[in-house]
Amino acid sequence: MAVNNPKFDTSEALLAAFRVPNGAKWALDARRFAAANFRRMGIPVKRDEYWKYTNPTGLTALPTPKAALFQNDETPMFDGVDRVKLVFVDGVFDAAQSDDLVLDGVELETLEDALSKDIHWAKDLFGVLEANGQKPVERPLAALNTAVATQGLVIRATGKTDKPIAIRYIHSDDTSDAMVHHVVKVDAGANLTVLESGPGAARFNSVMETDVLDGAAFHHVRTQGRDHERRTATHMFGRLGTDSVFRSFTMTVNGVLTRNESILEFTGDNAKATVGGASAGDGSGFHHDDTVFITHDSLNCESRQVFKKVLRNGATGVFQGKILVKAGAQKTDGYQISQGLLLDDNSNFLAKPELEIYADDVICSHGSTVGAIDDDALFYLTSRGVPKSQAQDILILAFLGEAIDEIDDSALSEGIHSRLADWMERRRG
Repeated sequence: MAVNNPKFDTSEALLAAFRVPNGAKWALDARRFAAANFRRMGIPVKRDEYWKYTNPTGLTALPTPKAALFQNDETPMFDGVDRVKLVFVDGVFDAAQSDDLVLDGVELETLEDALSKDIHWAKDLFGVLEANGQKPVERPLAALNTAVATQGLVIRATGKTDKPIAIRYIHSDDTSDAMVHHVVKVDAGANLTVLESGPGAARFNSVMETDVLDGAAFHHVRTQGRDHERRTATHMFGRLGTDSVFRSFTMTVNGVLTRNESILEFTGDNAKATVGGASAGDGSGFHHDDTVFITHDSLNCESRQVFKKVLRNGATGVFQGKILVKAGAQKTDGYQISQGLLLDDNSNFLAKPELEIYADDVICSHGSTVGAIDDDALFYLTSRGVPKSQAQDILILAFLGEAIDEIDDSALSEGIHSRLADWMERRRG
């Protein structure tokens, strides 16, 4: 008699919960391959090595856990930026709320349109970087996304762009279960900035596959919505060519469960990548996980990982970061730092930094620290008339600011600094 196995039974149920997508043969082949991978792997469970600090149940449970809508009167992030705005409501592209898919130096279309064409440049990318990123660590939620996601954008930067693409996610249904998949190609010598903001859905699973060709630059800044009950899993797959630049930063406040994964591979010499994040969590319902895997497979490449988390009232923060330097990847410079600031004895910061090096001419370092607010600094501010709660916020902002300053665009960096300061001031009030 067959024995039920929840790891694999739930995989089938999740695949069945989404309609079978249409598309060109190459797109359907990629989806079938991803679905087969997902069936083989099964859903992630807490006993899996890279999930031991994070319980993935909320990201896989059926029916979808409810997430109450969060109402606020804030101006949407990045609205003050001259950009092309593209809106998704519960994971579905909303053309009425979006700008036209037109930007000089960029080809823009929806995922559904691109995957319906028999001949398309996305054939060489859709599902390809995700599949490559399944080794040596399996990422089943990304495979599920490739198998079933019908919504997303396909973006190709062919030259120097003067405006960013701003993707705004709106959560409007308390049981929405959204899958969004973006495919991005930055041609040789081109540049592109992508901004993401908003909670996405009650449960949100997103994948972005980004190919940065020789001499190209890709910049990515994301702020994840403040919904207190949302659940989010994101996956950023990047491939870097010779002399290319890749920069990604994420700011997270609130949310029941957030798992942000970044998987980058250096395939060309003299490339540079920075992945960073800052998060602020309040309450035992907050769990935030940054998981990063960077593979150096070329000469003279540089990578930076900078992550900061502020946690209070029983909140939990997780960082898992690995730098893999393959044989022959000489002159690699890999830097990794993760720091947790605990504002009480009930919060937790769990870190797993890793280095795996098979080349002998490299500079690689990792560090992870956890601590409380500096009493001397706090005393200095309060002794000069600054109220204690305001002094604490000043020190918290300075702590997170080191990660936010990794953003290359000073205007975007200052905007996030300002929004975070506003959030903290309202909390004091």
